[in-house]
Parts: sequence; C-alpha cells; structure tokens
Amino acid sequence: MAFEDTFRLSARAVMVDAEGRVLLLKATYGDLAWGLPGGALEPGETIHECVVRECQEELGWEVEPCYLSGVYYHRAYNSQAFVFRCEPRTGAEPRLSAEHSAWRYFALHELGEVQRRRVVDCLDYAGAAVSGRF
Repeated sequence: MAFEDTFRLSARAVMVDAEGRVLLLKATYGDLAWGLPGGALEPGETIHECVVRECQEELGWEVEPCYLSGVYYHRAYNSQAFVFRCEPRTGAEPRLSAEHSAWRYFALHELGEVQRRRVVDCLDYAGAAVSGRF
C-alpha cells in the first residue's frame, strides 16, 4: 500500500496555563519541531481514548478531554487530526517520553499559523471547526 493510500487519524490536546499560554512539545524526530501533545489512533481505540492515552504516554499526565474543538485535514500527511481542549488532572511538571526533548508554554503570537489557527479555534470554541485544507 502506497503512502498516498494510507489515511491516518490522530488526536491532539490543547492545554493552557493560567496565563493563557498553550503547551507544546519539542519532537526528537521529523520536521515538526514543536507541536501539540497527541498522536495516532490505535486499532480499536476511540479518538477520545487516543487523546487520553497520548497525553499519558507523552507527558505522564492524566487529562480530561473537555470538548472536541476541531477536525483538520493535513494533505501533506494524508491525515485527519481531531483537536480536543483538555484539562490536566495534575499540577506536576510533564515527564516526557523519548519522542520529545522539551516542553514549553507558548503565547499565541509565538505560534506558527497552523498551530495558532487550531488553538484559536479551540479557545474560541462555539462548535467543532472543520478544515479541509492546510
């Protein structure tokens, strides 16, 4: 099966601190240096279960998904990302997995266009946003 024939589903978490900054993780692989916590859906898993599992794996945090804020198609990766607003159930600092080398809270003006759009959609939530293009 060619890459173009493979459709990937993923879940991402938007978590903000008391100052309104969003948590991003720095990847140790690929071309995406900083990104929202989350990852690929596993067989038999719901998208809700996926975002909870990915936050546990990547941050060592249990999270509560509050709502689905958007669904975004990424043409370059033939993937669909489901973005959730999540609340951590802990006040502890993240315990990063081997997939990430750093974590940091970013102000909205520090985010790239794609990340900023997803976060703004999430924080200004008035029903799920659906995007067919990046």
